Amino acid sequence: MNFFKKLFQRKETSSEKEKKEGHVINKGNSSIDELFVKTFISKGGKFLYCSDEKELKQNLLHILKENKWNNVTCFDKELQKLLSEIKSAKTSDFILKLPFFTPCESLVSVDGSIMFSTKQLRDKKLIDLPNNFIVFAKTSQIVKTMGEGVSGVRSRAKKNTPTIVSSIKDFLPNKSDTDFMSYGNTNAKTLYLLLLEDL
Repeated sequence: MNFFKKLFQRKETSSEKEKKEGHVINKGNSSIDELFVKTFISKGGKFLYCSDEKELKQNLLHILKENKWNNVTCFDKELQKLLSEIKSAKTSDFILKLPFFTPCESLVSVDGSIMFSTKQLRDKKLIDLPNNFIVFAKTSQIVKTMGEGVSGVRSRAKKNTPTIVSSIKDFLPNKSDTDFMSYGNTNAKTLYLLLLEDL
């Protein structure tokens, strides 16, 4: 199923079919996919849709070249293979000045946030990680709420449930925020999301 077809040509998709797929929420006529993308972008996130692995590699190369990043920190073995395939330098050592390339647990549509656990971050807190993130995710990882995301972490982990689940909700680290409810939020990151279609 084409993610952008669902997103931008909703007249072609019946509401009954969408309900069967579990991607409809009660906020107007928006699907959880559409709501996530709109909210994520409105908060300063940089979204790159990838219909297949070839496009994923092209988009990743574009991000690295655009920012003149010759090396990245990456803990994930599958993503390290991807970096090798595009001939990018990488390290599994923690280096603050390098961008951090990582998978995630879930994409939360209600607030446009991205959830992580110790599986991706190891023993690091978000505040201690670089300001520049490149996140790899699949369309099947989009959930409606944080609660659904946490349930998903628990069900996937089975015996070894990650000890910490945290999220990035703001993608403009240098923004001067006048909202006192956000005061002290130190999890803001400049973030590129590579979203691979898998539905």
